[in-house]
Amino acid sequence: MKRFDIFGTLKKDMDVIEKELYRSVEGDSPELTETSLHLLRAGGKRLRPVFVLMGGKFGSYDIEKLKHVAVPLELIHSASLVHDDVIDDASTRRGKPTVKAKWDNRIAMYTGDYIYGKALDLTTRLKQPEIHQILAKAMVEMSIGEMEQIRDFFNVSQDVRRYLLRIRRKTSLLIAISCQLGALAADADRRIAASLYRFGYNVGMAFQIQDDLLDLCGSEKQIGKPPGSDMRQGNITLPVIYALEDPERREPLLKELDRIHALNGQCDVTEAVKLVTSSSGIARSEALADRYIAKALDALADLPDIKTRKQLKDIAHFITKRSY
Repeated sequence: MKRFDIFGTLKKDMDVIEKELYRSVEGDSPELTETSLHLLRAGGKRLRPVFVLMGGKFGSYDIEKLKHVAVPLELIHSASLVHDDVIDDASTRRGKPTVKAKWDNRIAMYTGDYIYGKALDLTTRLKQPEIHQILAKAMVEMSIGEMEQIRDFFNVSQDVRRYLLRIRRKTSLLIAISCQLGALAADADRRIAASLYRFGYNVGMAFQIQDDLLDLCGSEKQIGKPPGSDMRQGNITLPVIYALEDPERREPLLKELDRIHALNGQCDVTEAVKLVTSSSGIARSEALADRYIAKALDALADLPDIKTRKQLKDIAHFITKRSY
């Protein structure tokens, strides 16, 4: 599939964003420039910049101003991935070697810090204090979400509410403020920015649930990493939580998770994946993702009836149907 059906309408400006991303990580350290570019060249959906630009369509659209929001948000997302790969001991991302795999953990951690710093430097071009406050608060929340995930590795007693709070912090919040800050940077009406935030928040929740489903149901070619990677790393996701509520699968799944934990994830997880994918956990997770998408579409009803609103609706439908 193409990145999104709407991507063509933003292609010219997304080309600007892509060039700015590469330019933004260049600096006095050849090593950090190289590791940062390695990450960016691995690609990605560039979902957050797309949402920034679309949010800007509801105000006075100016790519020269919006790029100072779009690029930092993508850099913050990218930096978090570098740190995630260290924590998860991940060797591949998007089918390419991770920074920690190609170099080492220390280089990867400094690369993530460097990219965060570059993101913050870019936002200094924006003179709206509110944007800086929203961005700083989101970064704090993301860090809390990362710590919660580490704390909950192999925690089989966690419930759905705990999972949802974690993905709100780790994933949904950055997507929500991408929509919101695009509108604010374009001086859109505050009510429009608030509706875009609600849209992005709900889309972000559905996006992460779909990611967790793909980790179990997708192929390595589709998702760029071996299926079951989350369980191998101890990350108990929504389908697993639901599967553990299944009386027939709970005990064998617990045994598999104990085995994976004891072997530090250096083992085959095929049986554990089968136990989850054959349970009601998949359908229940899909149903919850659909409910979030419905809430996202409700938020769009409060927006002006312009072409971008239809495009946001198309993205929302794409989120839960994507295969990568």
